Amino acid sequence: MATKGQHVVFRSGKWAVRRTGSERVTRKFNTQKEAIREARRIAKNQGAELYIHGRDGRIRDRDSYGRDSYPPPG
Repeated sequence: MATKGQHVVFRSGKWAVRRTGSERVTRKFNTQKEAIREARRIAKNQGAELYIHGRDGRIRDRDSYGRDSYPPPG
């Protein structure tokens, strides 16, 4: 089963938000900062993962907004 998530990717000279498992983008933005803001909003709303890719396509950062099956002690 694929994990729910939102990806911030660089496509055709713009930063885009796309859902895990989809090649189609949800929205395009001029800056990565704008794309991250929107992807974070969607991920929080969905309780999903956020994956931030660099221009080279590699994941450079990620955040989780879902239920943590291994929360920190305390």
